[in-house]
Amino acid sequence: MNELAMMSKAMIQERKDILLSILGGFVAGIAGVGLFSASGYMIAQTVFAPPLYTLIVLTSMVKLLGFVRAASRYGERLYSHRATFSMLSRLRTSFFAKLIPITPGILNKNRSGDLLARIVGDVESLQNYFLRVAYPPIIVVMVFLSTVLFTSVYSLWVACLLVLGMLITAFVVPGIVLLGQRKIHGRVRQQRALLSTEVTEVLYGFRDLKVYGQLEQREQQLQQASAALALEQQRAAGHLLLGQSMHIFVTYLVTWGVLVVGAWLIMDGSLAGVYLAMLILATQTVFEEATAMAVLPVYKQDSEHAARRLTETVQSSDVQPAQPGGQCATEQAVSVQLSHVTFQYEGEWRAALNDISITFPPGSKTAIVGPSGSGKSTIVDLLLKLREPTSGDIQLNDVSLSKLDEESIWQTSNVVLQQGHFFKGTVRDNLLLNGEEHADEQLAAVLNKVQLPNMSLGDTVYEKGENLSDGEKQRLALARVMLRSGRMWLLDEPTSSLDYVTEQHVLQQVFAQSADDTLLLICHRLTGLEKMDQIVVMDRGMIVETGSFKELMEQQGYFYEMKNIELQMIGDQPSA
Repeated sequence: MNELAMMSKAMIQERKDILLSILGGFVAGIAGVGLFSASGYMIAQTVFAPPLYTLIVLTSMVKLLGFVRAASRYGERLYSHRATFSMLSRLRTSFFAKLIPITPGILNKNRSGDLLARIVGDVESLQNYFLRVAYPPIIVVMVFLSTVLFTSVYSLWVACLLVLGMLITAFVVPGIVLLGQRKIHGRVRQQRALLSTEVTEVLYGFRDLKVYGQLEQREQQLQQASAALALEQQRAAGHLLLGQSMHIFVTYLVTWGVLVVGAWLIMDGSLAGVYLAMLILATQTVFEEATAMAVLPVYKQDSEHAARRLTETVQSSDVQPAQPGGQCATEQAVSVQLSHVTFQYEGEWRAALNDISITFPPGSKTAIVGPSGSGKSTIVDLLLKLREPTSGDIQLNDVSLSKLDEESIWQTSNVVLQQGHFFKGTVRDNLLLNGEEHADEQLAAVLNKVQLPNMSLGDTVYEKGENLSDGEKQRLALARVMLRSGRMWLLDEPTSSLDYVTEQHVLQQVFAQSADDTLLLICHRLTGLEKMDQIVVMDRGMIVETGSFKELMEQQGYFYEMKNIELQMIGDQPSA
């Protein structure tokens, strides 16, 4: 399948370990057949009181084959599992490399629990592709053919019985298992994804559920989902046991067949009686190597389903991970130009941005204002190449964004988003995300600039900054970007949770540091915009007005009305 192309490619890259594991498995299988065949022959020979040297040779052979079997089985396990772990590592790296550029679109389409199940569970499921799907048939064919050639020396009838048993084991039993397995495992995967999604949502919304008194109800839903998954897994396990039981039945059926045929050949004089025990034990041993064939269809379906889900994840977004080679200049202020840019989220009936054309000259300071949902934050996503415009073109320093490498854009950008993420660790850890070296004195100084003088670099930060207030999160996010050296500042509501005095002080520090850089500020508050070079007013995805603060107030248009409403809300007199 095309979905398993990534796994096949990873297998080719680990071909050395795979070949060694196949060699080890073949030697272990042949040694096992030889071990029990020699044991049966030795037991039969003791009845006739053979010479001592015959028993010594047979005993030594049994011991030697036992050592060879154990050593080769160890080597087979070592190399096969090392190859599998290496392949999983390559798959995770490759999958994340494809996932990162399309993450915003993926998060809009998939619930986070389901996406987490794909990233962790589906990649983990692919470990069975080599160990339980690709590997067993190779070993079974090699060992069976060798055993058939060995038994044909003594009896063609016994060899034919082994061939018949191999065909039943390799095709009939897996086919029967496959008949009812698709529906069962489809329900297992569905229930597993549902449970993972529900658990994730309960963890994320634990406090809200508890406050609104819905926690007990969601716990009951989780218990029901867990019970449903356990029931489906029990049914799937029962079906697997059915396949394994059928394999054991075929093994003993063929063994009885060998016994009957062997007895008939002995009576007919075509076979020496001393070989009968050897052939019976060889038959039982060789079928042990084929045990994995009974459950092969199950693991094959799981691997195909996991690969299909992973492929759908990285191919379902309109944003495809391109590989442009252009680099965004970092030594100068960035000029930004949007030309007839339109963007529409998938499934939405209206465009988030509609025919936007605006220019931000290098070193300019621009504020974008407007009501919620007017498309302000979408512009930041487009500038960071987190999304691709539906139509139109965006240029940085007169170079189309589509020709620039994402990392070069991120390197030259100092970004504060509405929802900044904080990792579990210390304040120092969260300030040094860019990987640059900064002395503790520099870090303490930048904390003072954002009005966090009482925060120590060694203070603990919980996951997602749970122990920080919204205002502390915003100031810590601003401190983080002030340690960067990018020439384009993209600030999306960076001070919405701060009081007026703190906000003005922090923004003053930001403006001082970005004096020669291009700055784009998205905000709802209209206070302090007098110092901006231009103000862009947006509504319903369109630009309503542009100009300086003075020009917009003189026009007495949309911005003028917004400013008067704000003044009335804070108790000041409206502008004349």
